[in-house]
Amino acid sequence: MSSMQQTPAQTTVATHADIDGVARRRDVLFAMPRPSRRFLPVWRRNYLVWRKYLFERVLSNIIEPLITLVAFGYGLGSLLPEVGGATYLQFLASGSICMSVMYSAKFESLWGAYSRMETQKTWAAIMNTPSSIDDIVLGEVAWAGSKALVTGVAMLLVIWGLGVARSPLALLALPALFLSALTFSAMALIVNSLARGYDTLSNYFVVVVTPMVFLSGVFFPLEQLTPWLRVVAQWLPLAAMVDLVRPLILGHTPQHLVRDLALLLVYGVGCYYVALIFTRKRLLK
Repeated sequence: MSSMQQTPAQTTVATHADIDGVARRRDVLFAMPRPSRRFLPVWRRNYLVWRKYLFERVLSNIIEPLITLVAFGYGLGSLLPEVGGATYLQFLASGSICMSVMYSAKFESLWGAYSRMETQKTWAAIMNTPSSIDDIVLGEVAWAGSKALVTGVAMLLVIWGLGVARSPLALLALPALFLSALTFSAMALIVNSLARGYDTLSNYFVVVVTPMVFLSGVFFPLEQLTPWLRVVAQWLPLAAMVDLVRPLILGHTPQHLVRDLALLLVYGVGCYYVALIFTRKRLLK
């Protein structure tokens, strides 16, 4: 018998080995998150890089919503009646801060994270340290949330300076902004883990993010939508964020506090776990 031929027993052993390998890989991919404090160096590394361009990065995140706020809030707002008991400028300002925070978190977890993962190979270098993939993903989420919170604080100061809203309750919006930023970061990391290139990130922004902005009550109340579309919009994470933050900015207590927090938490935890699975699959080839 030729040495290249396998006996039935050898074939069976090889088959069982393949099955065991597939099972072990499946267990690794779908294992529950096992982060550690080693995510902090990942966060710190990103912070040190960002700190070199602090002014430019913060300015770039608030300039577009600020232009929108001034152009539509003062220009168009003077032609519109009150919206939900507030001037249109107040209505738009409280929605624009949510949009800015979401944009900041998503940009960092899309273009920033993809560059570190694929172009700069920063993640591959980190994997040669005691830090794990779980630490990398958690570090990226924590960093994007922190960066977006800085944007939220900057926008809040602008709103405060314009005299749009000066209620002490506005400070309670900061924890809600941070939680929302973590959620949007986790969502973006799913796309990052599946992206073939930067075009994928741009397509996601055009197809998913932009429609969500217009359907979540940033520029006009959800009541203006058709009934079936309003039902869909109420379950969007940005709509929950706006519904939670806007009353606080305007000095009121949110009407659906528990629902909105629960929705953001479900989106955040679920998307974080999915992003972790696909990131493991991509990096553990």
